[in-house]
Amino acid sequence: MDMSSAVLNDPRAISGRDVPAEELFRRWQGHRDRQARDVLVSRYLPLARKLARRYRGAREPLDDLEQVASLGLVKAIDRYDPDRGVGFQHFAVPTIVGELKRYFRDCGWAVHMPRGIQELALRVAQAQRQLTAQTGREPTYKEVAEFLEIDVTDVLEAAEAAAAHHSVSFDTPHDDGDGEAATLGDSIGQTDERYGLVDLSASLAPAIRQLSERDRHVLALRFVEDRTQSEIAQEVGVSQMQVSRILGKTLDRLAASVDV
Repeated sequence: MDMSSAVLNDPRAISGRDVPAEELFRRWQGHRDRQARDVLVSRYLPLARKLARRYRGAREPLDDLEQVASLGLVKAIDRYDPDRGVGFQHFAVPTIVGELKRYFRDCGWAVHMPRGIQELALRVAQAQRQLTAQTGREPTYKEVAEFLEIDVTDVLEAAEAAAAHHSVSFDTPHDDGDGEAATLGDSIGQTDERYGLVDLSASLAPAIRQLSERDRHVLALRFVEDRTQSEIAQEVGVSQMQVSRILGKTLDRLAASVDV
């Protein structure tokens, strides 16, 4: 029995660093030896963690990224075939990176983004970290674009997409500047329901201009100054019944002009 066979037949020795990776793979794939698999995971775990750290700038917790990368490592170990003549690291890196990208695509974004935009955002984040390390300052969008050899507009689009990576609850505490307790939702404006009246007013304007001066005056007293019909009658010098008729006839005319 040669030395390598003796080592593989000794369960206490399989954890040693002197056991070739190829032998560990064959023992796992041929005999489903979970101890050999555990040794492989332990041996290549630093590679998975190194790949996970590339994506730290994506604002995901590093622990989560390392867990995802570790899962990718296990999948690579289970799928690897040493008989193909490809080194394990060359096979494992795309598998682990693919698992990380899948995590960002499926779980890491609060708002759905196309896959291409997500991957571009990650490339831009990585380029920003590299340029910052080289220059000691935050790079401009133009510098990032030149580094990645893409258009500045693509960098801007990626930066905007990165803002959708995380959502914030409307109940998040927010400083309103006055020292009073407030939430983020309190700082968000609401649509004024009266905006709808702008279009209506623009549609009515031509028809209103065709009314007599008295009819326009009666409309203004009723709907602008909110006067009662009796008050309008007293000011205009007609009866309350006449005011009612003027309003009814005028409103019917306006409604017909805008097809209400």
